Amino acid sequence: MTTAAPAAAADAEVEVFRSQARMTQQVVRMNTAGLTHEESLIQPDPAGNCLNWVVGHVLWVYNQVLGLLQQERVMPEAALKRYERGSPPIHRADEALDLDEMMATWDETARRVDAGLAGLTREVLDRPAPMSPSGNPDETVRSLVATVMFHQAYHAGQTGLLRRLAGKEGAIP
Repeated sequence: MTTAAPAAAADAEVEVFRSQARMTQQVVRMNTAGLTHEESLIQPDPAGNCLNWVVGHVLWVYNQVLGLLQQERVMPEAALKRYERGSPPIHRADEALDLDEMMATWDETARRVDAGLAGLTREVLDRPAPMSPSGNPDETVRSLVATVMFHQAYHAGQTGLLRRLAGKEGAIP
């Protein structure tokens, strides 16, 4: 096999990651369109997180990954601490970031994630990851990026349900 074939395979793999990230960005954008900040705070019953928390959480995850992708963070880590993994549901408006501001940040974060993904090479993808949310001792940048793409898509799907909970029609035909 020539070196061109593995490089082409890595390029194709990166394009799949980029496509997944773009779809997730669009789904979150569509599912938040027309929602007010107040509507983003409606809690599912009997349990779960509101749309505001979900959007903040996907921002928090991407903000954590930007360094791995050689991109600058969009927000200081402390600004999104309320949305980190395992944080409790938001119950009061004063606990939440403004939805419109988060969506503007979401768009810039998605742009930086795309730029960072575009710069990934086979060598970078094969490197050991600096951390593993699943506890995988053999985590690579490739497997970590794949996990992040799944995670973001999972939560993007939740935004569709939370949109309906706020009394809006589904955004994806």
